[in-house]
Amino acid sequence: MKRNFKEWFNTFTDSIATYEYYTDFNTVYKNIDKIKVELNIMNSLVGSKNIEKDFDNLFKRYPEIRKCLPLLIAVREKEIKVVDDGEKLRYNFTNIDDVELLKKFMRKTGLFDLISNHLVNNLVDYATGVEVGLGSNGRKNRGGHLMEDVLQGFIEKEGFILNQTYFKEMYLKDIENKWNINLSSLSNLGKVAKRFDYVVKTNNCIYAFETNFYSSSGSKLNETARSYKMIAEESKHIKGFAFVWVTDGLGWVDARNNLEETFDVMDNLYNIKDLSNGKLKEILK
Repeated sequence: MKRNFKEWFNTFTDSIATYEYYTDFNTVYKNIDKIKVELNIMNSLVGSKNIEKDFDNLFKRYPEIRKCLPLLIAVREKEIKVVDDGEKLRYNFTNIDDVELLKKFMRKTGLFDLISNHLVNNLVDYATGVEVGLGSNGRKNRGGHLMEDVLQGFIEKEGFILNQTYFKEMYLKDIENKWNINLSSLSNLGKVAKRFDYVVKTNNCIYAFETNFYSSSGSKLNETARSYKMIAEESKHIKGFAFVWVTDGLGWVDARNNLEETFDVMDNLYNIKDLSNGKLKEILK
């Protein structure tokens, strides 16, 4: 029986977020712990009336404080490049020992002003807030992993065992080598290193899964739909192999036309509601 796209699309969910999705405090605390000693040493500069001289003396005694400085301007990288009056400067906070250059960095970024004028009272607390803010940028990645976790739970519910009857993040080449199957039509004759989120092996078939969740729209959704449509069409000609795409999220609202085109030609396109209704049991025979 042919499925109705509109009815199917109306079962899409708006969120799969867990509490950890919004802020991963374990990662925040872990990152802060790496520089907590240095931040506490830097706390001695809070309210300083002669901060450049005090920083000079502090750096001579504790040069390791340099490694906590990037985070104070919300940068996780240990190397920062800036253009200063037409001159390109490179700050490597792993081994920089030029205190005058560091003072220029502190002065021009506003960190000296921030610390000396009591705009913050405790740099550990301040850096923790910065880490929370930086961590919010990772929500898109965490959202993707949440969808993978959802699918993995349904796969295991059907009795499949990790690294025995199902595999995570498996490259197309590895699938070919493990089960002696030719998938070159999916990789442009080996030119594309395609990786699937999950691969499930039954007695009759190899099922390659891709999964994603989109809470907001964007050009990537149209590209994804077109790409998976191509994989689905090519897969139909490969005996003993099937491509399965599980997607969800209201980010698809603006890209629904492209999704519908893929839906019309792809038998194994599902959402979370389908999984909840036992669709995996039906296809993984």
